[in-house]
Amino acid sequence: MADERDDEQVYYVVVNDEEQYSIWWADRELPAGWRAEGKQGKRSECLEYIGEVWTDMRPLSLRRRMEQEAAR
Repeated sequence: MADERDDEQVYYVVVNDEEQYSIWWADRELPAGWRAEGKQGKRSECLEYIGEVWTDMRPLSLRRRMEQEAAR
């Protein structure tokens, strides 16, 4: 039964300050530290979108640190 409800549930793609992605129910308030990224739809659509755009899984702070170290 839960899977059937998931198929009809609308989600937002959300992102945090570390540029990590997730999905969140569209009918609920966003959790602290997360913002809607702009994409919304069924769970599978949102997860597919995340798979396309989130190509570097490293948190933003780690990417910046690595760039600084490489520039030295």
